[in-house]
Amino acid sequence: METDNHVLYGSFESEYVTITRGDGVYVYDEDGNRYLDAVGGVCVVNIGHGVQEIVDAMNKQAAEVTYTYGGIVDNGPRQALAQKLQDWAPPGMGHTKSLFCSGGAEANEAALKLAYQYHRERGNPTKRKFIGRWQSYHGNTVATLSMSGRTPWRSVNSPLLLDFPHIPPPYCYRCPWDLNYPECGLTCANELQRVIRQEGAENIAAFIAEPVIGTSMSAVVPPDEYYGIIRNICDENDILFIADEVMSGVGRTGKKWAIEHWGVTPDIITSSKGLAGGYSPLGAMILAEKVWTAIADGSGKVSHSTTYGGNPLSCAVGLAVLEYIEQHDLVTKAGVMGDRLIAALEEAFADVPYVGDVRGKGLFAGVELVANRETKETFPVEWNVGHRVEADALKNGLLVLAGVTGLVDGVVGDHIELVPPYVIEDEHVEFIVSTLRNSILTVCANADPT
Repeated sequence: METDNHVLYGSFESEYVTITRGDGVYVYDEDGNRYLDAVGGVCVVNIGHGVQEIVDAMNKQAAEVTYTYGGIVDNGPRQALAQKLQDWAPPGMGHTKSLFCSGGAEANEAALKLAYQYHRERGNPTKRKFIGRWQSYHGNTVATLSMSGRTPWRSVNSPLLLDFPHIPPPYCYRCPWDLNYPECGLTCANELQRVIRQEGAENIAAFIAEPVIGTSMSAVVPPDEYYGIIRNICDENDILFIADEVMSGVGRTGKKWAIEHWGVTPDIITSSKGLAGGYSPLGAMILAEKVWTAIADGSGKVSHSTTYGGNPLSCAVGLAVLEYIEQHDLVTKAGVMGDRLIAALEEAFADVPYVGDVRGKGLFAGVELVANRETKETFPVEWNVGHRVEADALKNGLLVLAGVTGLVDGVVGDHIELVPPYVIEDEHVEFIVSTLRNSILTVCANADPT
C-alpha cells in the first residue's frame, strides 16, 4: 500500500512508476529506465512525446494570454481550432460549431445536454433518454457513466445512475445471439430498433457509440453494414447519433474520424485525448449544422458551459497538434503502421494458445486473452491475468494497457490494448509484439496464482 505521499491513486495495492521525461515513443522513469509507450499514455500521445513545435506553440501562447472566460469574451486560438475542426469534419455535417472543454467525459456530458436541448427546442421535451451499448465507456461523471456500459464501474455507483437503456455491442467473436456474420442479419444493429420501440421513440434523444470500442472491449470493430443500419434507425425515429471519438478520432484509425470508415455522418462528434496529444487538457464537442441551427432558431441560448472550456492555451496546443498531424501526414501513417502492427500481432500470436482474438483498425489494436482457445473459455476474474500481463510487460520496458476486466459479459474477460503514437517505426512494432508475446506466455502459462 502506497502511504508515503499524498496522491490518491486508483489502487491502494499498486506501486506506480514515476515518469520524469518523454521523447518520441519512449518515456523514462526517475531511475533512467526506458519504456516504449505502446499506449500513448492512455490513447492520448499521438504525435509523440517532446515535440518541439508543440512546445514552441505553448510558449508563444503562454507569453500572450493563457486564459479568457468564453462566456464573456472570445480568443483567437478558440476560433482557429473551431475552424480547423470544420476542415476535419466528415462530409455531411455541414457548417459545424464546436464547444471546447477539458476532457472526454466533459465532451460527452455536453453532447448529452445539447442533444436534449435540440429536441426540447423543437417541441419534443420528452426525448430525454440516451441509448448506449454494454461494454462501452463514455466518461466517469454520473451522466456519462449512465450512458456507459462498463459494468464494473457502474455497479459501485448504481444508486446514482440515470435510467438509460443499453444494447449489446457488435462483438462478432462472442456474438450474444450465437450467430455468424453475415447470416446473422446484423441482429446487433437491429437491436437498437427493438429497444427504441420498447422505450418509445418519443422518449429517446440519442444513441451514443464508440465507432471502434475502447478500453471496455479493446478495439472491437463492427461489421461493414453496422453503422449504416444504426444511422437509418436513428433517422427513422428522430434520434441523434453521437459518435464518441474520444479514443478513435483524430487520425488514430487511419482516417480523421473512425466513423468515416463506414461512410456514415454523425450528428455530434465528441473528441479529446489525441486532440491535444497530451500536451494540454482539451476536449471538444462538434455539432452538425442541423443540431445547432435548431437551437439558434429557438431560444438562441446554449445551456452549457465550463470554466476552462475554450481557454486560449489549450486551444493553441490543439491547433498546433492538428497542424503537425497534417504537415507530417500522420493520419496516413497511422493507417499504414496500424496495418503492420495488427498483421505482426496476428502472425506472432497464431500459435499462442492464450490469445483468442486479435482485432483493431489503424493504431487501435486489441488482444483478447483466453484460458482455452478452442472453447474461448476465460480466465477466472480473481486471477487478474490482464493486469499481470501489463505488469510483466512494464518490467520488460513496454507500456501496454490491460482493459477493464469484464469485456465478455461485464464480469469476466481479459484483454490488452495497444494504442501507440503514430510515429512508431518497424523496429518499435517488432519490440511491442515480441515483448508482449513473451509476457503473455510467461503470465498465462502460470496463470493460477495459487
